[in-house]
Amino acid sequence: MKRLCLIFLFVFLFSTFSIFTYAKPIVLRLGHVVSTKAPYHVGALRFAKLLKEKTKGNIIIDIYPGGQLARGEREIIEQLQFGGVDLVVTSTGPVGGFVPSMLVVDLPFLFKDNNHVDKVLEGEIGKSLLEKLSKAGIKGLAFWENGFRNLTNSKRPINLPEDVKGLKIRTMENQVHIDSFRALGADPTPMAWGEVYTALQQGVIDGQENPINIIRTLKIYEVQKYLALTGHFYSPALILMNKKKFDKMPKNYKKALVEAAWEAGRYEKNFIRKNEARMLKELKELGMVVTTPDKSLFRKATESVYKKYENRFGKDLINKIINTK
Repeated sequence: MKRLCLIFLFVFLFSTFSIFTYAKPIVLRLGHVVSTKAPYHVGALRFAKLLKEKTKGNIIIDIYPGGQLARGEREIIEQLQFGGVDLVVTSTGPVGGFVPSMLVVDLPFLFKDNNHVDKVLEGEIGKSLLEKLSKAGIKGLAFWENGFRNLTNSKRPINLPEDVKGLKIRTMENQVHIDSFRALGADPTPMAWGEVYTALQQGVIDGQENPINIIRTLKIYEVQKYLALTGHFYSPALILMNKKKFDKMPKNYKKALVEAAWEAGRYEKNFIRKNEARMLKELKELGMVVTTPDKSLFRKATESVYKKYENRFGKDLINKIINTK
């Protein structure tokens, strides 16, 4: 009898060992809509590496860049909600269509500098905003970065708010951005990113607005002559996960996902900030005419946007962000 029990114990231990030894790793699909040279992709590669290390190879990330899974960010977020893709790196702009409170970070001239950004988004305010995404079936893992956005166009140099009047500017599908450009007298035109280069090339739109890294890596200088360093919006990025998929993960894997997301985000931010001055120099060498407008004039011209949204986002939250030190 004792011998029989030992045999059963051996068989149980061997089968259990075999399950853990030969279990297939979890493979997650991550998508974004920009090129493999863009910071989102740099961050995604770092995230995949960190996650593989933290889970000892038990979570593998397959990355689909350049809009392979969806042409625009809104479309890829919809796929994330329905489980067609597991992870997405996106700007916050389209996320406002799913969770309106997220758009508070897109108010014009809200952030002073990179240090202010990090204090807000890596602190209590940022983590509270991430938690609100769960209502839309999305797990917000961490804030990454797109950067301070600047304005390009093919018509004229921009030095004053009046210079923006009448320009047809591509914006994200983001009502705060749209209202901000209307306040400047522009004609904001929401458009999926995959359509923008051709629209600029064909003169369907006059300009667009993006951080320096996007303007350089996606060769916007080929179809735009003028660059104004307005820094009108700070554009955070988000790494998002399908909430049902996240909730099914073991506790230690959930911890690894969140840790790897924040660590990769800091790596991605440093990559952007370290390379921005070099990229701006290259844009000048490539023929772009660069101006540095007085931001205080643009800030004053967009004050009406704050009045419109202070009830929706909460004046206290806006002031808390502004006053974070």
